[in-house]
Amino acid sequence: MVVLHYTAMVSVIAAAERLCDPAYEVSAHYLIGPDGAILRLVPEVLRAWHAGAGQWGSVTDVNSRSIGIELANTGGTPFAAAQMTALEMLLADILARRDIRPERVIAHSDMAPSRKGDPGPRFDWRRLALQGLSIWPDAVTAAASDLPLDLALATIGYAPDLDPALALAAFRLRFRPWAIGPAGADDLAAARNLAQRFPVDRGGRQA
Repeated sequence: MVVLHYTAMVSVIAAAERLCDPAYEVSAHYLIGPDGAILRLVPEVLRAWHAGAGQWGSVTDVNSRSIGIELANTGGTPFAAAQMTALEMLLADILARRDIRPERVIAHSDMAPSRKGDPGPRFDWRRLALQGLSIWPDAVTAAASDLPLDLALATIGYAPDLDPALALAAFRLRFRPWAIGPAGADDLAAARNLAQRFPVDRGGRQA
């Protein structure tokens, strides 16, 4: 799988220094600057320390089963156009070479919602989905299923033992960042929609 992050640092230089400093025990395979420059920090064949504790689907050691991409962004500003274009090119290459399905491109907040919120509500997941590089729910009225919300979220990939409020918050952060208040019919329809179209592969290969 591929996990997307933001650096939450003031500059791409500061982020690169942090990601390359063994004292901090954090790393990523790629770092993309606002100008679209891609820094290759860790070879894809090696494990990078980018994800930490968490779970997506049946994968509990995400670091060992994923490629980490850091986007130089503080978390409170839009992602630059050149940066997004570079990410799209990189993702298209990685997914093709490694036979990774678009539903296996996730947010750090998806697999560690109790700790992380990146790449955050300013990140354009729908833009990636339109290019086949991620997923996005179809019109919510198209969803027809009897799955309750917690099972729909678990089918998508959120850890089944997550606190329901945390799972909903993580789902909304990525797919419905404008939503507030208790879970509603739109949350349920969107989650069912994704669960029907992109079920997590729990038995076989996990890219």
